[in-house]
Amino acid sequence: MSTHAHHPAPAPVGGKLLNPVTLVCGVLVAIMAAVLLVRMFKGLGYVTNLNDGYAWGLWVVVDVMVGSALACGGFSVALLVYIFNRGRYHPLVRPALLGSLFGYTLAGAGIFFDLGRWWNFWHIFWPGYVNPNSVMFEVAACVSAYILVMWIEFSPVALEKFGLNVAKKKLEKFLFIFIALGVLLPMMHQSSLGSMLVIMGSQVHPLWQTPLQGAIYLVSAIVLGWAVVLFESCVAAAGYRRSIEVDLLNPLAKIMLGALALYLALRVGDLAWRGVLGLAFEPTWAALWFWIENLAFFAPFALIRTVQQRRNPANLFLAGICVMVGGSLIRLNGYLITFNSGPGFHYFPALTEVLVTAGFFAIEVLGYIVITRRFPVLPREEPAVA
Repeated sequence: MSTHAHHPAPAPVGGKLLNPVTLVCGVLVAIMAAVLLVRMFKGLGYVTNLNDGYAWGLWVVVDVMVGSALACGGFSVALLVYIFNRGRYHPLVRPALLGSLFGYTLAGAGIFFDLGRWWNFWHIFWPGYVNPNSVMFEVAACVSAYILVMWIEFSPVALEKFGLNVAKKKLEKFLFIFIALGVLLPMMHQSSLGSMLVIMGSQVHPLWQTPLQGAIYLVSAIVLGWAVVLFESCVAAAGYRRSIEVDLLNPLAKIMLGALALYLALRVGDLAWRGVLGLAFEPTWAALWFWIENLAFFAPFALIRTVQQRRNPANLFLAGICVMVGGSLIRLNGYLITFNSGPGFHYFPALTEVLVTAGFFAIEVLGYIVITRRFPVLPREEPAVA
């Protein structure tokens, strides 16, 4: 977390915290809190459309499966900076880690609210109840540990803010341990989120049911992390009237394209190897969603293929969104949209479920604004003239 000498030191952006964006986020968070309060006392059935065929709905699939994948920016940037020794990307570490911190913390909170008997949540961590052979236990343990690791990784920002430089220097002596864990743990649980589809058998459509699902989820999560960094960097630059770090985002986008090509080769190769590629050309809803998902993954090759295209911030922004859409859909398609619970079961999220999901994302936006305005996260820069 230390700043390299040739990079601008991080500094608070400053400015007012109360603005139209934070006001809207605050309203959405208040609505979410009200719905969750009702849920705690009335049960899941009172505020959701879940049933015996669909025990997992919008809250788990979007807030946890999709949310944790979109929160892989810190993990993906750490791979470049600390594993592949690409120090030039160090200015992206803190903002990427901040996004991951909120995404994963809220994903963990989302699991808590989706438990039927939430008062027994402590069973997950109690030795007498632990099932070490469970994929879900591995995910719960890794996600919980990763949230703790990220808070420790981000703590130098708070220590720096409050002038506790001695404590910061002492912590940084041991920070490499937590950085290593911060790379290892996401690799474990992101692949396991894909492996959970494997054990669901025929309920998962053949276009998404494969023994390679763990590898597919892991590679897509890494690509998603870099896409989110492109998206966040462009939004932060526009929102704070800062210059966009094209000199960093340009080569990062090129790396993302290479990893995306690897992902697509793995995805298409798996379909061909299993002999189910033909299902993508049948006139079905599953095939339609398959093409929407994968066209979103192919779009960046048209948007940022050349150096000149990557110098255009709008192209970087759109490419990031496209990968985010594709990465979200591969999880939505497998777990929810094409999931088959058998005849007689249907699911469509209730308005209250949508409001809670909107509230979770509003907390992320609100938290990002507050911390970047008051804590040293983004590189120091004088505001540009509008």
